[in-house]
Amino acid sequence: MNQDLIVKILIMVFSIFLFVAFIVPFIKKIANHIGALDIPNERKVHTHPMPRLGGLAIYFGFLLGYMLFGEHSLIMNAILIGSFIIVLTGVVDDIKPLKASTKLIGQLAAALVVVFYGNILLKNISAFGFYIDFSWLSYPLTIFFILGCINCMNLIDGLDGLAGGISAIYFLTIGIISTMMGSTGLDFVLSFVMFGATLGFLVHNFYPASIFMGDSGSMFLGFIISVIALLGFKNVTMTSLIIPLFVLAIPILDTIFAIIRRFLKGQSIAKPDKFHIHHQFLNRNFSQRATVLIIYVVDLLFAFASIVYVLKDPLLGYIIYGILLVLVVAFVAKTNVVVDHEDIKKKLLKIKKK
Repeated sequence: MNQDLIVKILIMVFSIFLFVAFIVPFIKKIANHIGALDIPNERKVHTHPMPRLGGLAIYFGFLLGYMLFGEHSLIMNAILIGSFIIVLTGVVDDIKPLKASTKLIGQLAAALVVVFYGNILLKNISAFGFYIDFSWLSYPLTIFFILGCINCMNLIDGLDGLAGGISAIYFLTIGIISTMMGSTGLDFVLSFVMFGATLGFLVHNFYPASIFMGDSGSMFLGFIISVIALLGFKNVTMTSLIIPLFVLAIPILDTIFAIIRRFLKGQSIAKPDKFHIHHQFLNRNFSQRATVLIIYVVDLLFAFASIVYVLKDPLLGYIIYGILLVLVVAFVAKTNVVVDHEDIKKKLLKIKKK
């Protein structure tokens, strides 16, 4: 690997890391001053009010990274406008919680800017000898993809350092793959800038956290994750499609399970609960730190499989993916992630008594 490129990567990561780590305490004071606090309730894990708005520090790191290492372009303009909309929506929600429908409007506005102004689209895909041109469907598909990533990260943000750590693993993985494939474009720059920003925030957010990222952070991370993935879709193959989906396997699967779980219970998809994957570890007496580290390890294995798939042996990558998915599904089957087994037992007992 080119030595100059390694130096450039290190400068990008560490400069943004130091900047974000330095400004978080100031963001914390602002959050406390304006009352942007996460108040404990029966659904949440923390036991005392915690300052939110940590996402602002990550966002400011992203802006500094763009100013220092990015290049002006129409696509970058769209990303900047979209990110501002999504962060503004999150900041308002962190100060005074918004309705799910209101947040969705902000998310949709950000997605529309990226799609129609930036023209960042999932236009076609080729895999296994087949070629699919999405034509006009590329617009709703891309919007759905962006909204999906935003809400995946929003839902997984339930423990200290969880969303930030998963995001950092994603950014590092895409950065490594881009570097090894000789791509030093916008996705390369954004990946390493965001890797530095999330690491800087994790200094203050890993258990025991002194600040939460809030919706301003989780939605922004999901937005940037989707944009980086889409930037790799210019010449879409199964490779560029699989990488982001599998590196984000845990939040994506957790979101799918949450939708199924709430549908089976006849609840609104937006209704929060305590049956997510990380809650299942906590219910088995794992500590917050241990739970987060376990999920990190699983996510790192998915990231490793993606790197193997792209740079070494696609078949071996598929095998590792398959093994990991089987393990995740086996875990889900033994827990209440999809079905509340205790609730089913109670219902069966009632039927027997009748």
